[in-house]
Amino acid sequence: MNLEDQPKEAEFRQSVRSWLEGQLPLRKDSPVADLSEAQRLDRARTFQRAKAENRFSALTWPRAFGGYGGTEIEQLIYNQEEAKFASDSLHFFGIGIFLCVGTVMHRGSDEQRERFIAAALRGDEVWCQLFSEPACGSDLAAVRTSAVRDGDDWVLNGQKVWTTGAHYSDFGLILCRTDPSVPKHAGLTMFIVDMKAPGVEVRPIRQISGESDFNEVFLNDVRIGDGYRVGAPGTGWAVAMTTLGLERGAAGTDLEFVDSRLLVEIAKRTRIGATPAIEDGRVRESLAQCWLNNFGARLIAYRGQTALTRGAVPGAEQAVLKPIIANQGQRSAYLAMDMMGIEGVLDRSTLGHEWQDIERGWYWGAAYRIAGGTDEILRNIISERVLGLPADIRVDKDIPFNAASA
Repeated sequence: MNLEDQPKEAEFRQSVRSWLEGQLPLRKDSPVADLSEAQRLDRARTFQRAKAENRFSALTWPRAFGGYGGTEIEQLIYNQEEAKFASDSLHFFGIGIFLCVGTVMHRGSDEQRERFIAAALRGDEVWCQLFSEPACGSDLAAVRTSAVRDGDDWVLNGQKVWTTGAHYSDFGLILCRTDPSVPKHAGLTMFIVDMKAPGVEVRPIRQISGESDFNEVFLNDVRIGDGYRVGAPGTGWAVAMTTLGLERGAAGTDLEFVDSRLLVEIAKRTRIGATPAIEDGRVRESLAQCWLNNFGARLIAYRGQTALTRGAVPGAEQAVLKPIIANQGQRSAYLAMDMMGIEGVLDRSTLGHEWQDIERGWYWGAAYRIAGGTDEILRNIISERVLGLPADIRVDKDIPFNAASA
C-alpha cells in the first residue's frame, strides 16, 4: 500500500489546489449557515461553470464529452482538494453528474449525450436519482413504479422516496417496472424524466436538522417519449448496476464527519469537575477510539487509492468504509456533546462555526447509515464478497414479479 502521491500525482494535486485558491475561500473560513439553499445553489452554479471551463467537472470523462481525460486517481485527488474549500458543487451536482449523467454517457444514445451532458457539467441543469421506493429500499430490484408503453410514449405511475435534491432538480434518472410477468431483475427499464413535467409531484421531507434534502416523488400518468429511455426495455437492472458502479468515483472524498483534532481541542478546553477533560481516562480512551476509527478508514481508502494508481478496480472490501464512517460520525458527536455538558445541546449559532461538524456528525451519521445502502446490506456484502460466507437465501429471484408480490 502506498500512502503518498506519486510525483505526477503530487504535481497535479498542487495545480488543483492553486486553481481552487483562486476560486474559493477555505471551508473553515467560510460559514454557510446564514445562506439559504437557493443562495447556495446560485453560488454553486457559478463555481460549476468555472469547473466546466477548466474541464474539472468530470476529470475521468473523455475530452469529447467535456471531461479532462484524466485518471481515476486524479478525480480522487481533485475531490479531496475541493473538500477543503467552501464548495457546494458536489452537494448539488455530484449525484447528477457522476451517477445519473455518467450513466447516460455510458448507456445512453448519442442524442441523449448531446442533449444532457454539457448542460449538466456546466451546472445549467441539476439531476436526481429516482431509485428507492416505500416498498423498495435495500432490494432495488423490487421497484413497483410502472412504465407502460403507449405508442411512442411511456406512461409512468408510482412513488419514489428519499430522493436527494428532487425539489431543485430539472431531470431525474428513474428505474421503472415495464414487465411484471418476468422475474424481478428482468422486468426493469431505465428512463430520464423531466422533474417539471405534468404529473410529477415533489414533497420535501423535513429532517431533524431543519433541512429538507430528501423528498417523496409521486408520478401520476407522467408521459415521456421513448427517446428518454436509457437502454433497451428490460435492461434496467444492468443500467442500474452501471449507476451504482459509478459510485466508486466518490470513494475517499469525505472520510470523516468530525476531525479527531477538533475532538482533542474540545477536550483541552472543557472540564470534568476541576480538571480538563483531556486528563480524564474515559475521555482519553474515547478519543483514542475515534482516532483509530478515522485512521483505519483512511488506510482502507488509501488501499483503494493504491489500486487505482495501479490500474486496478478497488474490491468489495471498500464496503467496510461506510459502516465505519457513519457510526464514527455519531460516536464523535456524542463524545463532543458529553464533554461540553449541558452546553452540548446548543447549536452552532451559540457555540461557533466549528460546532457545525459536530451537529452534522450527530444527525447525518444516522441518515448515512441508511442512505446508499443500509448497515445490514453492507454487512451482507462484506460477509458474502469479502469473507466468503454463504449467501442469503433469495426465494423470489427466479419467479415472476407479479407472482412473488401477489
